[in-house]
Amino acid sequence: MTDRTPPPAPPPPGTEGSTQETLRPVAYLEIKAAALLLFTLSLIIGSGLFLMYARGVFEPTQTLVLTADDSEGVVVGMDMTFSGFPIGRVRRIELADAGNARITVEVPSKDAHWLRQSSVFTLVRGIVGGTNIRAYSGILTDPPLPDGAVRPVLRGDATAEIPQLMASARELLGNLNNLTAQDAALASTLSNVQELTERLKGPGGVLGALMGSEADAKKLVTTLDRTNTLLARLDTLAARADRQVFGADGNSKDALVPELRAAVGQVNDLLADTRASLKKVDAVLVEAQAVGANAREATNDLGALRAEVESNLRKIDSLVTEINRKWPFARDREIKLP
Repeated sequence: MTDRTPPPAPPPPGTEGSTQETLRPVAYLEIKAAALLLFTLSLIIGSGLFLMYARGVFEPTQTLVLTADDSEGVVVGMDMTFSGFPIGRVRRIELADAGNARITVEVPSKDAHWLRQSSVFTLVRGIVGGTNIRAYSGILTDPPLPDGAVRPVLRGDATAEIPQLMASARELLGNLNNLTAQDAALASTLSNVQELTERLKGPGGVLGALMGSEADAKKLVTTLDRTNTLLARLDTLAARADRQVFGADGNSKDALVPELRAAVGQVNDLLADTRASLKKVDAVLVEAQAVGANAREATNDLGALRAEVESNLRKIDSLVTEINRKWPFARDREIKLP
Protein backbone atom coordinates (compact mmCIF):
# COMPACT_ATOMS: atom_id res chain seq x y z
CA MET A 1 0.00 0.00 0.00
CA THR A 2 1.55 3.27 -1.14
CA ASP A 3 1.28 6.62 0.57
CA ARG A 4 -0.76 8.91 -1.69
CA THR A 5 -0.42 12.02 0.52
CA PRO A 6 0.22 14.96 -1.78
CA PRO A 7 3.48 16.85 -1.28
CA PRO A 8 3.26 20.20 0.47
CA ALA A 9 2.57 23.07 -1.74
CA PRO A 10 5.34 25.53 -2.27
CA PRO A 11 5.00 28.73 -0.26
CA PRO A 12 3.41 31.47 -2.11
CA PRO A 13 5.59 34.21 -3.30
CA GLY A 14 6.14 37.07 -0.83
CA THR A 15 6.35 34.92 2.45
CA GLU A 16 10.18 34.51 2.82
CA GLY A 17 10.59 37.70 4.78
CA SER A 18 8.13 36.66 7.49
CA THR A 19 9.98 33.30 8.10
CA GLN A 20 13.30 35.03 8.58
CA GLU A 21 11.73 37.36 11.11
CA THR A 22 10.51 34.40 13.29
CA LEU A 23 14.09 32.87 13.51
CA ARG A 24 15.70 35.84 15.23
CA PRO A 25 18.49 35.05 17.81
CA VAL A 26 17.56 35.06 21.55
CA ALA A 27 18.85 37.99 23.46
CA TYR A 28 21.46 37.29 26.20
CA LEU A 29 21.68 33.62 25.27
CA GLU A 30 25.31 33.26 26.40
CA ILE A 31 24.58 34.87 29.74
CA LYS A 32 21.64 32.58 30.37
CA ALA A 33 23.65 29.50 29.40
CA ALA A 34 26.50 30.53 31.70
CA ALA A 35 24.03 31.10 34.53
CA LEU A 36 22.51 27.66 33.96
CA LEU A 37 25.94 26.07 34.04
CA LEU A 38 26.86 27.91 37.23
CA PHE A 39 23.60 26.84 38.86
CA THR A 40 24.16 23.22 37.89
CA LEU A 41 27.75 23.36 39.13
CA SER A 42 26.71 24.95 42.40
CA LEU A 43 23.99 22.33 42.81
CA ILE A 44 26.54 19.54 42.30
CA ILE A 45 29.01 21.15 44.68
CA GLY A 46 26.28 21.72 47.29
CA SER A 47 25.14 18.12 47.00
CA GLY A 48 28.70 16.93 47.45
CA LEU A 49 29.23 19.21 50.45
CA PHE A 50 25.97 17.97 51.96
CA LEU A 51 26.97 14.39 51.45
CA MET A 52 30.37 15.10 52.99
CA TYR A 53 28.68 16.78 55.94
CA ALA A 54 26.28 13.91 56.31
CA ARG A 55 29.21 11.50 56.26
CA GLY A 56 30.92 13.53 59.01
CA VAL A 57 33.81 14.84 56.95
CA PHE A 58 33.69 18.24 58.63
CA GLU A 59 33.01 16.81 62.09
CA PRO A 60 35.93 16.90 64.58
CA THR A 61 37.39 13.46 65.18
CA GLN A 62 40.13 11.76 67.12
CA THR A 63 42.38 8.94 65.98
CA LEU A 64 42.60 5.43 67.40
CA VAL A 65 45.24 2.94 66.24
CA LEU A 66 44.50 -0.76 66.60
CA THR A 67 47.27 -3.32 66.22
CA ALA A 68 46.55 -6.88 65.08
CA ASP A 69 48.54 -9.88 63.91
CA ASP A 70 46.41 -10.19 60.79
CA SER A 71 44.12 -7.63 59.18
CA GLU A 72 42.44 -10.04 56.80
CA GLY A 73 38.85 -8.99 56.19
CA VAL A 74 39.39 -5.39 57.30
CA VAL A 75 38.74 -2.79 54.58
CA VAL A 76 38.93 0.97 54.55
CA GLY A 77 35.57 2.51 55.32
CA MET A 78 34.22 -0.26 57.56
CA ASP A 79 32.67 0.76 60.86
CA MET A 80 33.76 0.13 64.43
CA THR A 81 30.72 -0.56 66.57
CA PHE A 82 29.90 -0.11 70.23
CA SER A 83 26.78 -1.92 71.51
CA GLY A 84 25.72 -2.37 67.90
CA PHE A 85 26.06 1.34 66.92
CA PRO A 86 28.85 2.65 64.65
CA ILE A 87 31.10 5.08 66.51
CA GLY A 88 34.18 5.04 64.25
CA ARG A 89 35.39 4.29 60.75
CA VAL A 90 38.56 2.70 59.38
CA ARG A 91 40.56 5.27 57.44
CA ARG A 92 43.87 3.55 56.83
CA ILE A 93 45.49 0.13 57.06
CA GLU A 94 49.25 -0.15 57.07
CA LEU A 95 51.99 -2.62 57.89
CA ALA A 96 54.17 -1.67 60.85
CA ASP A 97 57.90 -2.23 61.19
CA ALA A 98 57.30 -5.08 63.66
CA GLY A 99 55.33 -7.00 61.01
CA ASN A 100 51.88 -6.47 62.51
CA ALA A 101 49.00 -4.57 61.00
CA ARG A 102 48.06 -1.06 62.12
CA ILE A 103 44.41 -0.12 61.65
CA THR A 104 43.73 3.59 61.94
CA VAL A 105 40.20 4.38 63.09
CA GLU A 106 38.66 7.86 63.18
CA VAL A 107 36.17 8.33 66.00
CA PRO A 108 33.90 11.42 66.07
CA SER A 109 34.42 13.59 69.11
CA LYS A 110 30.76 13.29 70.08
CA ASP A 111 31.13 9.48 70.32
CA ALA A 112 34.63 9.41 71.81
CA HIS A 113 33.29 9.45 75.38
CA TRP A 114 32.27 5.78 74.97
CA LEU A 115 35.93 4.78 74.70
CA ARG A 116 37.85 4.50 77.98
CA GLN A 117 41.37 3.45 78.89
CA SER A 118 40.03 0.09 80.02
CA SER A 119 38.12 -0.53 76.77
CA VAL A 120 38.68 -3.78 74.89
CA PHE A 121 38.67 -4.04 71.09
CA THR A 122 37.92 -7.22 69.16
CA LEU A 123 38.23 -8.28 65.54
CA VAL A 124 35.61 -10.96 64.90
CA ARG A 125 35.33 -13.03 61.75
CA GLY A 126 32.09 -14.97 61.53
CA ILE A 127 31.33 -18.04 59.48
CA VAL A 128 28.55 -16.10 57.75
CA GLY A 129 29.06 -12.41 57.12
CA GLY A 130 32.05 -10.09 57.09
CA THR A 131 34.58 -8.99 59.65
CA ASN A 132 33.51 -6.72 62.51
CA ILE A 133 35.51 -4.43 64.78
CA ARG A 134 33.82 -4.02 68.14
CA ALA A 135 34.61 -1.97 71.22
CA TYR A 136 33.66 -2.94 74.79
CA SER A 137 33.81 -0.52 77.73
CA GLY A 138 33.00 -2.22 80.98
CA ILE A 139 33.72 0.70 83.33
CA LEU A 140 32.46 4.01 81.92
CA THR A 141 33.86 5.95 84.89
CA ASP A 142 37.49 5.31 83.80
CA PRO A 143 39.49 8.13 82.18
CA PRO A 144 38.64 8.70 78.49
CA LEU A 145 40.85 7.28 75.77
CA PRO A 146 43.29 9.95 74.53
CA ASP A 147 43.67 10.98 70.91
CA GLY A 148 46.14 8.83 68.98
CA ALA A 149 46.04 5.96 71.49
CA VAL A 150 47.40 2.59 70.37
CA ARG A 151 45.53 -0.46 71.57
CA PRO A 152 45.84 -4.16 70.69
CA VAL A 153 42.85 -5.88 69.16
CA LEU A 154 41.69 -9.34 70.15
CA ARG A 155 40.98 -11.74 67.32
CA GLY A 156 38.03 -14.12 67.25
CA ASP A 157 38.00 -16.19 64.09
CA ALA A 158 35.16 -18.69 64.01
CA THR A 159 36.41 -20.20 60.76
CA ALA A 160 39.76 -21.09 62.36
CA GLU A 161 38.06 -23.78 64.42
CA ILE A 162 36.48 -25.46 61.40
CA PRO A 163 39.51 -27.73 60.68
CA GLN A 164 39.62 -28.79 64.31
CA LEU A 165 35.89 -29.48 64.26
CA MET A 166 36.24 -31.49 61.06
CA ALA A 167 39.08 -33.53 62.60
CA SER A 168 37.00 -34.16 65.74
CA ALA A 169 34.00 -35.16 63.62
CA ARG A 170 36.17 -37.51 61.56
CA GLU A 171 37.55 -39.10 64.73
CA LEU A 172 34.03 -39.46 66.13
CA LEU A 173 32.83 -41.14 62.96
CA GLY A 174 35.79 -43.49 63.08
CA ASN A 175 34.98 -44.44 66.67
CA LEU A 176 31.35 -45.03 65.71
CA ASN A 177 32.43 -47.27 62.86
CA ASN A 178 34.66 -49.23 65.23
CA LEU A 179 31.84 -49.59 67.73
CA THR A 180 29.30 -50.74 65.15
CA ALA A 181 31.63 -53.21 63.41
CA GLN A 182 30.66 -56.88 63.44
CA ASP A 183 33.77 -57.94 65.34
CA ALA A 184 33.59 -55.05 67.81
CA ALA A 185 33.21 -55.46 71.56
CA LEU A 186 29.80 -53.80 71.46
CA ALA A 187 28.41 -56.49 69.17
CA SER A 188 29.68 -59.28 71.46
CA THR A 189 28.27 -57.45 74.48
CA LEU A 190 24.87 -57.15 72.82
CA SER A 191 24.94 -60.84 71.94
CA ASN A 192 25.76 -61.70 75.55
CA VAL A 193 22.93 -59.51 76.74
CA GLN A 194 20.57 -61.22 74.33
CA GLU A 195 21.71 -64.64 75.57
CA LEU A 196 21.18 -63.53 79.17
CA THR A 197 17.69 -62.32 78.29
CA GLU A 198 16.88 -65.68 76.74
CA ARG A 199 18.08 -67.41 79.92
CA LEU A 200 15.92 -65.15 82.05
CA LYS A 201 12.93 -66.09 79.91
CA GLY A 202 13.74 -69.80 80.25
CA PRO A 203 12.39 -72.30 82.84
CA GLY A 204 15.07 -71.53 85.42
CA GLY A 205 14.52 -67.80 85.31
CA VAL A 206 16.91 -65.63 87.32
CA LEU A 207 18.24 -68.62 89.28
CA GLY A 208 19.08 -70.44 86.07
CA ALA A 209 20.98 -67.38 84.80
CA LEU A 210 22.87 -66.97 88.08
CA MET A 211 23.70 -70.67 88.64
CA GLY A 212 24.62 -71.31 85.04
CA SER A 213 22.41 -74.34 84.51
CA GLU A 214 18.87 -75.46 85.23
CA ALA A 215 20.05 -78.49 87.26
CA ASP A 216 21.99 -76.33 89.71
CA ALA A 217 18.99 -74.03 90.05
CA LYS A 218 16.78 -77.04 90.92
CA LYS A 219 19.32 -78.18 93.52
CA LEU A 220 19.25 -74.77 95.14
CA VAL A 221 15.44 -74.78 95.24
CA THR A 222 15.43 -78.28 96.76
CA THR A 223 17.95 -77.19 99.41
CA LEU A 224 15.81 -74.19 100.31
CA ASP A 225 12.70 -76.40 100.63
CA ARG A 226 14.55 -78.83 102.91
CA THR A 227 15.84 -75.93 105.00
CA ASN A 228 12.31 -74.59 105.43
CA THR A 229 11.08 -78.07 106.48
CA LEU A 230 13.90 -78.40 109.01
CA LEU A 231 13.13 -74.95 110.44
CA ALA A 232 9.46 -75.90 110.80
CA ARG A 233 10.41 -79.08 112.72
CA LEU A 234 12.74 -77.10 114.96
CA ASP A 235 9.90 -74.67 115.71
CA THR A 236 7.67 -77.64 116.67
CA LEU A 237 10.34 -79.09 118.96
CA ALA A 238 10.92 -75.71 120.57
CA ALA A 239 7.18 -75.38 121.23
CA ARG A 240 7.12 -78.83 122.84
CA ALA A 241 10.10 -77.98 125.03
CA ASP A 242 8.39 -74.75 126.09
CA ARG A 243 5.24 -76.69 127.01
CA GLN A 244 7.29 -79.23 129.01
CA VAL A 245 9.33 -76.63 130.87
CA PHE A 246 6.85 -73.75 131.30
CA GLY A 247 3.54 -75.50 130.64
CA ALA A 248 0.88 -74.73 128.10
CA ASP A 249 -0.66 -71.35 129.08
CA GLY A 250 0.71 -71.88 132.58
CA ASN A 251 -1.90 -74.54 133.42
CA SER A 252 -0.11 -77.81 132.52
CA LYS A 253 0.42 -80.22 135.37
CA ASP A 254 3.55 -81.66 133.74
CA ALA A 255 5.39 -78.34 133.73
CA LEU A 256 8.71 -78.44 135.56
CA VAL A 257 9.17 -74.77 136.38
CA PRO A 258 6.13 -74.48 138.73
CA GLU A 259 7.24 -77.63 140.60
CA LEU A 260 10.75 -76.25 140.94
CA ARG A 261 9.34 -73.00 142.27
CA ALA A 262 7.30 -74.91 144.88
CA ALA A 263 10.34 -76.99 145.90
CA VAL A 264 12.44 -73.85 146.26
CA GLY A 265 9.71 -72.38 148.47
CA GLN A 266 9.76 -75.46 150.71
CA VAL A 267 13.55 -75.26 150.96
CA ASN A 268 13.25 -71.64 152.02
CA ASP A 269 10.72 -72.61 154.70
CA LEU A 270 13.00 -75.37 155.97
CA LEU A 271 15.92 -72.98 156.07
CA ALA A 272 13.83 -70.58 158.09
CA ASP A 273 12.95 -73.37 160.53
CA THR A 274 16.61 -74.30 160.75
CA ARG A 275 17.54 -70.69 161.56
CA ALA A 276 14.90 -70.65 164.30
CA SER A 277 16.20 -73.94 165.69
CA LEU A 278 19.75 -72.61 165.71
CA LYS A 279 18.59 -69.52 167.54
CA LYS A 280 17.01 -71.81 170.14
CA VAL A 281 20.28 -73.77 170.37
CA ASP A 282 22.15 -70.53 170.96
CA ALA A 283 19.69 -69.57 173.68
CA VAL A 284 19.99 -72.99 175.34
CA LEU A 285 23.76 -72.81 175.23
CA VAL A 286 23.64 -69.44 176.86
CA GLU A 287 21.37 -70.83 179.56
CA ALA A 288 23.68 -73.87 179.93
CA GLN A 289 26.68 -71.63 180.43
CA ALA A 290 24.77 -69.39 182.81
CA VAL A 291 23.24 -72.19 184.88
CA GLY A 292 25.89 -74.87 185.43
CA ALA A 293 24.06 -76.54 188.24
CA ASN A 294 21.10 -77.84 186.23
CA ALA A 295 23.25 -79.88 183.77
CA ARG A 296 20.89 -82.82 183.33
CA GLU A 297 17.94 -80.62 182.39
CA ALA A 298 20.11 -78.71 179.99
CA THR A 299 21.40 -81.99 178.53
CA ASN A 300 17.83 -83.21 177.91
CA ASP A 301 16.94 -79.95 176.22
CA LEU A 302 20.04 -80.19 174.07
CA GLY A 303 19.16 -83.74 173.05
CA ALA A 304 15.68 -82.70 171.99
CA LEU A 305 17.03 -79.76 170.04
CA ARG A 306 19.62 -81.97 168.41
CA ALA A 307 16.92 -84.44 167.37
CA GLU A 308 14.89 -81.57 165.94
CA VAL A 309 17.91 -80.26 164.00
CA GLU A 310 18.63 -83.71 162.61
CA SER A 311 14.98 -84.02 161.55
CA ASN A 312 15.19 -80.69 159.73
CA LEU A 313 18.42 -81.75 158.03
CA ARG A 314 16.82 -84.99 156.83
CA LYS A 315 13.92 -82.99 155.41
CA ILE A 316 16.36 -80.71 153.59
CA ASP A 317 18.20 -83.71 152.20
CA SER A 318 14.95 -85.25 150.93
CA LEU A 319 13.95 -81.94 149.28
CA VAL A 320 17.33 -81.63 147.58
CA THR A 321 17.00 -85.19 146.32
CA GLU A 322 13.50 -84.41 145.02
CA ILE A 323 14.81 -81.25 143.25
CA ASN A 324 17.59 -83.22 141.58
CA ARG A 325 15.07 -85.76 140.43
CA LYS A 326 12.72 -83.16 138.95
CA TRP A 327 15.37 -80.78 137.55
CA PRO A 328 15.28 -81.15 133.71
CA PHE A 329 18.95 -80.50 133.16
CA ALA A 330 20.11 -83.06 135.75
CA ARG A 331 19.00 -85.87 133.47
CA ASP A 332 20.48 -86.82 130.16
CA ARG A 333 17.88 -85.79 127.60
CA GLU A 334 18.59 -86.18 123.93
CA ILE A 335 16.62 -84.39 121.23
CA LYS A 336 16.84 -86.16 117.91
CA LEU A 337 16.22 -83.99 114.89
CA PRO A 338 14.48 -85.56 111.90
